[in-house]
Amino acid sequence: MTHPFLDLAPLSAARFASIEDRVARLLHTGQDVLIMQGEALLPLEGAIRAAAGPGTTALNVITGPYGQTFGNWLRDCGAEVIDLAVPFHTAVTAEQIRAALAERPEIDFVSLVHAEAATGNTNPVAEIGPVVREHGALFYLDAVASVGAEPVLVDAWGVDLCVIGAQKAMGGPAGVSAVSVSERAWARMAANPRAPRRSYLSLLDWKERWIDAGRTALPHAPAQLEMLALEACLERIEAQGLDAVMARHARAAAATRAGALALGGGLEPYVHDAADAAPVATTLRAPAGTDAAELVARALESDPALPVSAGGGALAKEMIRVNHYGPDATAATVRGALVALGQALAERGLSVDVAAALGAADAAGR
Repeated sequence: MTHPFLDLAPLSAARFASIEDRVARLLHTGQDVLIMQGEALLPLEGAIRAAAGPGTTALNVITGPYGQTFGNWLRDCGAEVIDLAVPFHTAVTAEQIRAALAERPEIDFVSLVHAEAATGNTNPVAEIGPVVREHGALFYLDAVASVGAEPVLVDAWGVDLCVIGAQKAMGGPAGVSAVSVSERAWARMAANPRAPRRSYLSLLDWKERWIDAGRTALPHAPAQLEMLALEACLERIEAQGLDAVMARHARAAAATRAGALALGGGLEPYVHDAADAAPVATTLRAPAGTDAAELVARALESDPALPVSAGGGALAKEMIRVNHYGPDATAATVRGALVALGQALAERGLSVDVAAALGAADAAGR
Protein backbone atom coordinates (compact mmCIF):
# COMPACT_ATOMS: atom_id res chain seq x y z
CA MET A 1 0.00 0.00 0.00
CA THR A 2 1.39 3.40 -0.97
CA HIS A 3 1.32 6.26 1.49
CA PRO A 4 1.26 9.94 0.42
CA PHE A 5 3.66 10.93 3.20
CA LEU A 6 6.07 8.03 2.80
CA ASP A 7 6.23 6.93 -0.82
CA LEU A 8 7.49 10.15 -2.34
CA ALA A 9 9.59 10.67 -5.42
CA PRO A 10 13.06 12.04 -4.58
CA LEU A 11 13.26 15.82 -4.38
CA SER A 12 15.38 16.99 -7.27
CA ALA A 13 18.11 19.60 -7.04
CA ALA A 14 16.17 21.75 -9.49
CA ARG A 15 13.07 21.72 -7.29
CA PHE A 16 15.15 22.46 -4.18
CA ALA A 17 16.71 25.43 -5.98
CA SER A 18 13.32 26.67 -7.13
CA ILE A 19 12.11 26.75 -3.51
CA GLU A 20 15.19 28.77 -2.55
CA ASP A 21 14.36 31.22 -5.35
CA ARG A 22 10.84 31.63 -3.95
CA VAL A 23 12.28 32.40 -0.52
CA ALA A 24 14.55 35.00 -2.12
CA ARG A 25 11.53 36.68 -3.69
CA LEU A 26 9.74 36.67 -0.34
CA LEU A 27 12.75 38.46 1.18
CA HIS A 28 13.10 40.88 -1.74
CA THR A 29 16.73 39.93 -2.19
CA GLY A 30 19.18 39.11 -4.95
CA GLN A 31 21.58 37.61 -2.40
CA ASP A 32 22.32 33.89 -2.17
CA VAL A 33 19.65 32.05 -0.19
CA LEU A 34 20.33 28.72 1.49
CA ILE A 35 17.56 26.51 2.79
CA MET A 36 18.92 24.71 5.83
CA GLN A 37 17.77 21.28 6.87
CA GLY A 38 16.74 22.05 10.41
CA GLU A 39 14.81 24.47 12.63
CA ALA A 40 15.86 28.14 12.46
CA LEU A 41 18.33 27.76 15.33
CA LEU A 42 20.57 25.96 12.82
CA PRO A 43 21.24 28.94 10.51
CA LEU A 44 20.96 31.41 13.40
CA GLU A 45 23.89 29.73 15.14
CA GLY A 46 25.68 28.74 11.95
CA ALA A 47 25.71 32.30 10.61
CA ILE A 48 27.16 33.72 13.83
CA ARG A 49 29.83 31.06 14.14
CA ALA A 50 30.79 31.53 10.47
CA ALA A 51 31.00 35.33 10.52
CA ALA A 52 32.29 36.09 14.02
CA GLY A 53 35.43 35.15 15.90
CA PRO A 54 38.43 36.58 17.74
CA GLY A 55 38.90 40.13 16.50
CA THR A 56 35.18 40.66 15.98
CA THR A 57 33.59 43.47 17.97
CA ALA A 58 29.86 42.91 18.02
CA LEU A 59 26.98 45.14 19.01
CA ASN A 60 24.30 42.72 20.21
CA VAL A 61 20.86 44.24 20.63
CA ILE A 62 18.73 42.59 23.32
CA THR A 63 14.98 43.14 23.18
CA GLY A 64 14.08 39.61 24.27
CA PRO A 65 15.48 36.14 24.94
CA TYR A 66 16.88 35.51 21.46
CA GLY A 67 19.09 38.56 21.68
CA GLN A 68 20.51 37.11 24.88
CA THR A 69 21.21 33.82 23.08
CA PHE A 70 23.03 35.57 20.24
CA GLY A 71 25.30 37.33 22.72
CA ASN A 72 26.21 33.97 24.26
CA TRP A 73 27.09 32.50 20.86
CA LEU A 74 29.16 35.55 19.92
CA ARG A 75 31.16 35.35 23.14
CA ASP A 76 31.64 31.62 22.63
CA CYS A 77 33.12 32.43 19.21
CA GLY A 78 35.68 34.70 20.84
CA ALA A 79 34.10 37.99 19.82
CA GLU A 80 34.06 41.04 22.05
CA VAL A 81 30.38 41.73 22.68
CA ILE A 82 28.77 45.04 23.57
CA ASP A 83 25.20 44.37 24.67
CA LEU A 84 22.61 47.05 24.00
CA ALA A 85 19.66 45.99 26.15
CA VAL A 86 16.35 47.81 26.22
CA PRO A 87 13.31 47.00 28.37
CA PHE A 88 11.21 44.20 26.90
CA HIS A 89 8.14 46.45 26.89
CA THR A 90 9.65 48.66 24.19
CA ALA A 91 11.83 48.54 21.05
CA VAL A 92 15.33 49.70 20.28
CA THR A 93 15.65 52.90 18.23
CA ALA A 94 17.92 53.80 15.35
CA GLU A 95 19.34 56.62 17.46
CA GLN A 96 20.31 54.18 20.22
CA ILE A 97 22.10 52.08 17.61
CA ARG A 98 23.81 55.15 16.15
CA ALA A 99 25.01 56.26 19.60
CA ALA A 100 26.39 52.80 20.41
CA LEU A 101 28.28 52.66 17.11
CA ALA A 102 29.67 56.15 17.62
CA GLU A 103 30.91 55.25 21.09
CA ARG A 104 32.69 52.14 19.79
CA PRO A 105 33.80 52.79 16.19
CA GLU A 106 35.52 49.39 16.02
CA ILE A 107 32.16 47.57 16.02
CA ASP A 108 32.05 45.45 12.84
CA PHE A 109 29.06 43.18 13.52
CA VAL A 110 25.52 44.05 14.59
CA SER A 111 22.99 41.38 15.64
CA LEU A 112 19.31 42.17 15.98
CA VAL A 113 15.99 40.37 16.26
CA HIS A 114 13.31 41.92 14.05
CA ALA A 115 10.21 40.74 15.95
CA GLU A 116 10.49 39.05 19.34
CA ALA A 117 7.44 36.82 19.55
CA ALA A 118 8.44 35.91 23.10
CA THR A 119 8.13 39.49 24.34
CA GLY A 120 5.73 40.91 21.74
CA ASN A 121 7.89 43.76 20.47
CA THR A 122 9.24 44.56 17.01
CA ASN A 123 12.23 46.67 16.07
CA PRO A 124 12.32 49.34 13.31
CA VAL A 125 14.77 47.62 10.97
CA ALA A 126 13.94 49.96 8.09
CA GLU A 127 15.40 52.80 10.19
CA ILE A 128 18.23 50.79 11.74
CA GLY A 129 19.56 49.25 8.52
CA PRO A 130 20.89 52.51 7.01
CA VAL A 131 22.62 53.37 10.30
CA VAL A 132 24.45 50.03 10.34
CA ARG A 133 25.28 50.29 6.63
CA GLU A 134 26.71 53.80 7.08
CA HIS A 135 28.94 52.51 9.88
CA GLY A 136 30.10 49.61 7.69
CA ALA A 137 29.32 46.79 10.12
CA LEU A 138 28.00 43.42 9.03
CA PHE A 139 24.26 43.27 9.77
CA TYR A 140 22.78 40.00 11.10
CA LEU A 141 18.98 39.85 11.42
CA ASP A 142 16.67 37.26 12.94
CA ALA A 143 13.44 37.59 10.94
CA VAL A 144 12.03 34.21 11.95
CA ALA A 145 8.90 35.65 13.55
CA SER A 146 8.47 38.72 11.37
CA VAL A 147 8.57 37.24 7.87
CA GLY A 148 5.04 37.04 6.53
CA ALA A 149 3.67 39.38 9.20
CA GLU A 150 5.54 42.57 8.33
CA PRO A 151 7.87 43.66 5.54
CA VAL A 152 11.32 42.05 5.38
CA LEU A 153 13.34 43.91 2.75
CA VAL A 154 16.80 42.39 2.90
CA ASP A 155 18.49 44.36 0.12
CA ALA A 156 16.80 47.70 0.78
CA TRP A 157 17.72 47.51 4.46
CA GLY A 158 21.30 46.39 3.87
CA VAL A 159 20.99 43.11 5.78
CA ASP A 160 23.99 40.82 5.28
CA LEU A 161 22.67 37.73 7.06
CA CYS A 162 18.90 37.29 7.36
CA VAL A 163 17.52 34.12 8.93
CA ILE A 164 13.90 33.04 8.60
CA GLY A 165 11.75 30.13 9.67
CA ALA A 166 8.37 29.16 8.29
CA GLN A 167 6.63 28.07 11.48
CA LYS A 168 5.22 31.40 12.62
CA ALA A 169 3.60 34.01 10.37
CA MET A 170 4.29 32.01 7.22
CA GLY A 171 2.14 29.21 8.60
CA GLY A 172 4.56 26.51 7.48
CA PRO A 173 6.80 23.77 8.89
CA ALA A 174 9.30 24.14 11.71
CA GLY A 175 11.81 21.61 10.38
CA VAL A 176 13.43 23.77 7.68
CA SER A 177 14.73 27.31 7.64
CA ALA A 178 16.65 29.67 5.40
CA VAL A 179 19.35 32.31 5.44
CA SER A 180 20.23 34.97 2.90
CA VAL A 181 23.94 35.78 2.64
CA SER A 182 25.51 38.88 1.11
CA GLU A 183 28.83 38.89 -0.72
CA ARG A 184 30.31 40.80 2.22
CA ALA A 185 29.17 38.09 4.59
CA TRP A 186 30.63 35.33 2.42
CA ALA A 187 33.94 37.19 2.38
CA ARG A 188 33.88 37.56 6.16
CA MET A 189 33.23 33.84 6.57
CA ALA A 190 35.98 32.86 4.14
CA ALA A 191 38.46 34.98 6.10
CA ASN A 192 37.44 33.47 9.46
CA PRO A 193 39.67 30.50 10.32
CA ARG A 194 37.16 29.43 12.97
CA ALA A 195 34.17 29.30 10.61
CA PRO A 196 32.67 25.80 10.83
CA ARG A 197 33.75 23.43 8.06
CA ARG A 198 32.84 19.76 7.58
CA SER A 199 30.01 20.47 10.00
CA TYR A 200 26.22 20.52 9.98
CA LEU A 201 26.53 24.17 11.05
CA SER A 202 28.69 25.07 8.06
CA LEU A 203 27.32 27.61 5.60
CA LEU A 204 30.63 27.55 3.73
CA ASP A 205 30.25 23.83 3.02
CA TRP A 206 26.85 24.51 1.45
CA LYS A 207 28.26 27.39 -0.58
CA GLU A 208 31.11 25.29 -1.91
CA ARG A 209 29.16 22.12 -2.61
CA TRP A 210 25.83 23.65 -3.64
CA ILE A 211 25.95 27.30 -4.75
CA ASP A 212 29.42 27.35 -6.29
CA ALA A 213 28.67 24.02 -7.98
CA GLY A 214 25.69 25.56 -9.79
CA ARG A 215 23.00 24.06 -7.54
CA THR A 216 22.98 20.88 -9.62
CA ALA A 217 23.63 18.22 -6.95
CA LEU A 218 22.39 18.33 -3.36
CA PRO A 219 25.11 17.76 -0.73
CA HIS A 220 22.89 15.32 1.16
CA ALA A 221 19.33 14.01 1.23
CA PRO A 222 16.90 16.85 1.93
CA ALA A 223 14.15 16.77 4.55
CA GLN A 224 11.56 15.77 1.99
CA LEU A 225 8.31 16.36 3.83
CA GLU A 226 9.46 19.65 5.31
CA MET A 227 10.67 20.91 1.92
CA LEU A 228 7.33 20.07 0.31
CA ALA A 229 5.50 21.76 3.19
CA LEU A 230 7.69 24.85 2.78
CA GLU A 231 6.94 24.91 -0.93
CA ALA A 232 3.20 24.64 -0.24
CA CYS A 233 3.44 27.40 2.36
CA LEU A 234 5.17 29.71 -0.13
CA GLU A 235 2.58 28.88 -2.78
CA ARG A 236 -0.21 29.78 -0.38
CA ILE A 237 1.38 33.13 0.48
CA GLU A 238 1.89 33.90 -3.21
CA ALA A 239 -1.72 32.96 -3.99
CA GLN A 240 -3.14 35.10 -1.17
CA GLY A 241 -0.67 37.91 -1.80
CA LEU A 242 2.00 38.87 0.74
CA ASP A 243 0.34 42.24 1.41
CA ALA A 244 -2.92 40.48 2.28
CA VAL A 245 -1.15 38.05 4.62
CA MET A 246 0.61 40.91 6.40
CA ALA A 247 -2.64 42.87 6.65
CA ARG A 248 -4.36 39.88 8.27
CA HIS A 249 -1.65 39.79 10.95
CA ALA A 250 -1.90 43.54 11.51
CA ARG A 251 -5.67 43.29 12.00
CA ALA A 252 -5.30 40.43 14.48
CA ALA A 253 -2.73 42.39 16.49
CA ALA A 254 -4.82 45.57 16.54
CA ALA A 255 -7.94 43.61 17.53
CA THR A 256 -6.17 41.77 20.37
CA ARG A 257 -4.68 44.95 21.80
CA ALA A 258 -7.96 46.86 21.61
CA GLY A 259 -9.93 43.96 23.04
CA ALA A 260 -7.55 43.50 25.95
CA LEU A 261 -7.73 47.19 26.83
CA ALA A 262 -11.54 47.10 26.76
CA LEU A 263 -11.75 43.84 28.72
CA GLY A 264 -10.68 45.44 31.99
CA GLY A 265 -9.85 43.42 35.07
CA GLY A 266 -6.43 45.05 35.24
CA LEU A 267 -5.20 43.38 32.06
CA GLU A 268 -3.02 45.69 29.97
CA PRO A 269 -0.63 45.47 27.01
CA TYR A 270 2.89 44.48 28.00
CA VAL A 271 4.42 46.52 25.16
CA HIS A 272 3.52 50.10 26.03
CA ASP A 273 3.47 51.71 22.59
CA ALA A 274 1.36 50.10 19.87
CA ALA A 275 3.99 51.13 17.31
CA ASP A 276 6.49 48.86 19.09
CA ALA A 277 4.11 45.88 19.23
CA ALA A 278 4.79 42.92 16.96
CA PRO A 279 2.03 41.78 14.61
CA VAL A 280 2.70 38.11 15.38
CA ALA A 281 1.95 38.08 19.10
CA THR A 282 0.35 40.38 21.64
CA THR A 283 1.81 40.20 25.12
CA LEU A 284 -0.28 41.26 28.09
CA ARG A 285 0.67 42.06 31.67
CA ALA A 286 -1.34 40.01 34.15
CA PRO A 287 -3.27 42.04 36.74
CA ALA A 288 -1.57 42.74 40.05
CA GLY A 289 -2.03 39.90 42.50
CA THR A 290 -2.56 37.26 39.81
CA ASP A 291 -0.26 34.66 38.29
CA ALA A 292 -0.10 34.71 34.48
CA ALA A 293 0.58 30.99 34.19
CA GLU A 294 -2.43 30.17 36.36
CA LEU A 295 -4.68 32.48 34.34
CA VAL A 296 -3.51 30.89 31.10
CA ALA A 297 -4.07 27.39 32.45
CA ARG A 298 -7.63 28.29 33.41
CA ALA A 299 -8.28 29.97 30.05
CA LEU A 300 -7.09 26.88 28.18
CA GLU A 301 -9.48 24.65 30.10
CA SER A 302 -12.30 26.13 28.02
CA ASP A 303 -10.42 25.63 24.73
CA PRO A 304 -7.02 23.87 24.82
CA ALA A 305 -6.43 24.77 21.16
CA LEU A 306 -6.26 28.50 21.80
CA PRO A 307 -2.79 29.94 21.00
CA VAL A 308 -2.45 31.50 24.45
CA SER A 309 0.56 30.93 26.67
CA ALA A 310 2.38 32.38 29.64
CA GLY A 311 5.71 34.12 29.22
CA GLY A 312 8.85 32.06 29.41
CA GLY A 313 11.22 31.84 32.34
CA ALA A 314 11.03 34.78 34.70
CA LEU A 315 8.11 36.21 32.73
CA ALA A 316 5.83 33.25 33.47
CA LYS A 317 4.16 34.95 36.42
CA GLU A 318 3.54 38.33 34.80
CA MET A 319 3.14 37.88 31.03
CA ILE A 320 0.33 36.38 28.95
CA ARG A 321 0.97 35.90 25.25
CA VAL A 322 -1.65 35.61 22.50
CA ASN A 323 0.10 34.09 19.47
CA HIS A 324 -1.97 35.31 16.53
CA TYR A 325 0.26 34.22 13.67
CA GLY A 326 -0.07 32.01 10.62
CA PRO A 327 -3.47 30.29 10.55
CA ASP A 328 -4.29 31.85 13.94
CA ALA A 329 -4.15 35.42 12.64
CA THR A 330 -7.95 35.57 12.53
CA ALA A 331 -10.81 37.35 14.22
CA ALA A 332 -12.09 34.02 15.54
CA THR A 333 -8.80 33.33 17.32
CA VAL A 334 -8.75 36.80 18.86
CA ARG A 335 -12.35 36.56 20.03
CA GLY A 336 -11.78 33.11 21.50
CA ALA A 337 -8.72 34.29 23.42
CA LEU A 338 -10.54 37.33 24.82
CA VAL A 339 -13.53 35.27 25.97
CA ALA A 340 -11.33 32.66 27.63
CA LEU A 341 -9.14 35.25 29.36
CA GLY A 342 -12.23 37.18 30.46
CA GLN A 343 -13.68 34.07 32.07
CA ALA A 344 -10.38 33.31 33.83
CA LEU A 345 -10.18 36.86 35.20
CA ALA A 346 -13.83 36.84 36.29
CA GLU A 347 -13.24 33.65 38.25
CA ARG A 348 -10.56 35.52 40.19
CA GLY A 349 -13.19 38.07 41.20
CA LEU A 350 -12.00 40.74 38.78
CA SER A 351 -14.48 42.96 36.97
CA VAL A 352 -14.39 42.38 33.21
CA ASP A 353 -16.58 43.32 30.26
CA VAL A 354 -16.32 40.61 27.64
CA ALA A 355 -18.95 42.18 25.39
CA ALA A 356 -17.03 45.46 25.32
CA ALA A 357 -13.82 43.58 24.58
CA LEU A 358 -15.36 41.76 21.64
CA GLY A 359 -16.85 44.97 20.30
CA ALA A 360 -13.53 46.79 20.52
CA ALA A 361 -11.71 43.89 18.88
CA ASP A 362 -14.19 43.71 16.01
CA ALA A 363 -13.91 47.46 15.41
CA ALA A 364 -10.09 47.51 15.50
CA GLY A 365 -9.76 44.41 13.35
CA ARG A 366 -11.84 45.66 10.43
